Amino acid sequence: MALSLHFHRPRAGPVFRIKRFLGNISLAILVNLLVKPGWVLLENVVQDRLGHSAFGLVAACSALAIVVATFADLGLTQFTVQRLASDATFADTHFATLFPVRGLLTAGALAVLLAVGWGVGYRGQQLYILAAVGGGMMLTQYGQFLRAPVQARQHFNTDALLSVLEKLLALGLVLLLLLGKQLGLASYVGARLGAAAFTAVLFLGLLRRLFGPLPHRWPGWQPAGQLLRSSMPFAFIALLSGINDRIDMVLLERLSSAQEAGYYAGAYRWMEAIMMYTWTVLPLFFARFAHAAARPRELRQLLWVGQRVVAIPLLLVVAFVLFRGEVLFWQFRHSSGAELAQMTMCLRLLFLNVLVNAFFAVYSTLLTGTHYQRPVSWLVALSIVFNLGLNLLVLPRYGAVGAAATTLFSAVLVAGGYLWLVAQRTPVPVPWHILARLALAFGLLCGGWYLARTYLGLAWWLEAGLMGLVFAGIILLTKLVRIQELRKLLPRQA
Repeated sequence: MALSLHFHRPRAGPVFRIKRFLGNISLAILVNLLVKPGWVLLENVVQDRLGHSAFGLVAACSALAIVVATFADLGLTQFTVQRLASDATFADTHFATLFPVRGLLTAGALAVLLAVGWGVGYRGQQLYILAAVGGGMMLTQYGQFLRAPVQARQHFNTDALLSVLEKLLALGLVLLLLLGKQLGLASYVGARLGAAAFTAVLFLGLLRRLFGPLPHRWPGWQPAGQLLRSSMPFAFIALLSGINDRIDMVLLERLSSAQEAGYYAGAYRWMEAIMMYTWTVLPLFFARFAHAAARPRELRQLLWVGQRVVAIPLLLVVAFVLFRGEVLFWQFRHSSGAELAQMTMCLRLLFLNVLVNAFFAVYSTLLTGTHYQRPVSWLVALSIVFNLGLNLLVLPRYGAVGAAATTLFSAVLVAGGYLWLVAQRTPVPVPWHILARLALAFGLLCGGWYLARTYLGLAWWLEAGLMGLVFAGIILLTKLVRIQELRKLLPRQA
């Protein structure tokens, strides 16, 4: 029995579809925002207990595994979501090919990871840590592929729960290790591997329950090759993005020290936690962009909504980190003042990178969701060349702070390219008026925060609460959110 996925396009207009879409993603955002901070706080304790050097090694292994794990996917996950969202017959005709191919790629990528690790100098225990971390990462990627039919069929609430299941299991296991005073480098890595393995098996069972028996016969090399060629644009984007985002950590540990990598990891963890909001929302918009690719009017409305949904919460968080970022490292009781100062500097630079993504990440999703993967790939490749060159010059001397600075410069370069591509290649105009209002809102927020920090002398949590209220007023003042729009998108009273 083939995997059954049938889509029925709603007859209602684009406003109704966007309204229903926003209702669907609300749970996805809520679930991720509840689970991710708990994991971040726990990892802070783990790093404090293991030490910056040990955790820096784990972070570097994780970064290298994420880059190599792209070869385990080759763009198949995004390709599957896009095709399932736009073609109801794709599952019946092609999933029997995708399912076994993806499993073989997972095993092959793990072998490649160990070979690369040996090549860059990992030996003994380092290689064992890399194998355990990489195995967990490959299983996590495989689980994401298994979620593709759930995303494509617009089961956003189910997907939201699945997206945090592995983190929730890992959090529980690591917490048990802490409470039992059994936490060590090997036990920490083993707990994460166990959570990834259990989650992948669970996803297999759930997918079968939702959509029926899974096809698993090997159909031959020709159909597999055709699908892999079709997914290559997504593969290049994922590989290049992985290199662009993670190569800093690997180079930092190899060119500077595991200690510097630990400092960078402590700051990068907070950026990842906040960016998880973006990574939760954008894949959902990706499915909607792909579904509405032939309807420019709906694409424009989706872009306008996406621009604000992604950016507005991040602006407040970035401002908080710029003015009060040091409070995020309160759990590092075994670190010196100089170490905390270096981590705080890294944090502020990385959150400027979050600011860039708040404004421009949605344009990448629009481009890849509407078949402009190739130019995005070239743009990210150019950014990687720029980033690698800067890293080789900067990291040996400036360490973690240098890595954070190069990440920011690379993000600015890519963001400018996204804007140019959207303006030149797509039928959707860049909403400059919304970008200008977002920039004005952020400027007013930072100005108000500076005055509050200078003249009020409040505790950080009172100050943050006050500025949250001020920002709500700024959003209404700049008309980023209008009462009329809210009335259209919110459910009508009976």
